[in-house]
Amino acid sequence: MGLTRGCSKTGCARPAVATLTYAYADRAVVVGPLATYAEPHTYDLCLEHAERMTAPRGWDVVRVGGEFPEPALAADDLLALADAVREAGRPRTRRPAESRPTESRTASRGQASAEADSGAVESGRRGHLRILRDS
Repeated sequence: MGLTRGCSKTGCARPAVATLTYAYADRAVVVGPLATYAEPHTYDLCLEHAERMTAPRGWDVVRVGGEFPEPALAADDLLALADAVREAGRPRTRRPAESRPTESRTASRGQASAEADSGAVESGRRGHLRILRDS
């Protein structure tokens, strides 16, 4: 199992480098850099499919970000994956409420650590969407 996301096009096994989103209100197809997280209603595309993307008649294709670099797996990604596997393997024990550490005192691990380093902070949720703000 690879650690990179693959192209959403049927039969394509290449790694994804761009994310496609439909903006229905604007009648636009938006192709931009690969999203940090796979979200519903978006499609990850390889370089070839991102460059060749066309829109339905009457729609526009909006390309954001210019060229799409091949995704590189950073050491931080490997550490985040290892942390997630360790965390999932730990037995869950219930602690008394007074001994639970507060969120401000707990150390950021894995994905939360990567988000903190990038400056993006989750400030809320709406359904399956995450609301991020720059710090």
